[in-house]
Amino acid sequence: MLNNLQNVKVEISVVLGRSVIPMHQLLRMGRGAVIELDASQDDPVLILANDKPVARGEIIIQGDRIGVSVLELLKGYN
Repeated sequence: MLNNLQNVKVEISVVLGRSVIPMHQLLRMGRGAVIELDASQDDPVLILANDKPVARGEIIIQGDRIGVSVLELLKGYN
């Protein structure tokens, strides 16, 4: 059974924040445009597995690499 699970792929996403902007503004954006989010760099992030929330975490920066440290599993996933 465990052998079968090792071949299952899961898409992991991390939500840093959200923003709502008018479509015309989005269409005018080019390379280097900045979209302001409703969160600060110290706020917890939401970790999604296949678009389903599974945990909360925090951003970790080590040199030129960015990662996420899991702080809490959400109800139903622990």
